[in-house]
Amino acid sequence: MSIQTALKLMSEQIGTEVGVSQWIEVDQPMIDQFAATTYDDQWIHIDPERAKNTPFQSTIAHGFLTLSLASRFAYDCFPLLPGQSMGINYGFNRLRFLAVVRPGDRLRGRFTLNDIRQRNECELLRTMALTIEIDGSDTPALVAEWLGLAVFDPSD
Repeated sequence: MSIQTALKLMSEQIGTEVGVSQWIEVDQPMIDQFAATTYDDQWIHIDPERAKNTPFQSTIAHGFLTLSLASRFAYDCFPLLPGQSMGINYGFNRLRFLAVVRPGDRLRGRFTLNDIRQRNECELLRTMALTIEIDGSDTPALVAEWLGLAVFDPSD
């Protein structure tokens, strides 16, 4: 598939939901590993006993842990297109953390294509609305406008 064909097909999807990922459970070991990896060992994340006496009544996941799962959710929803050699995270225009994630919560990503444009002969820039839902909650964990590059083989 050429970059022009991909652009045409994706342009027809602007404004529509283009992917819903599988659920992922966030548990305390995941939170602890994230704390160790990022050196963010604030007690609200890693001390279940102390966290019982907070308004949350438990530890909570780091907001950046929740955000980091977006990559996994994207893998669920966006296999490479024919002729595409890779996808690259290009950043965010907007990002808000709306609800805490507690151990045992299940999360999934929902993606809506806001825009697609060709940057050069081998790159398409996708702008996606991302919502990371918490199973059983009306309030999502986060909402964001995420930018991603779809890179195509220049020989195609």
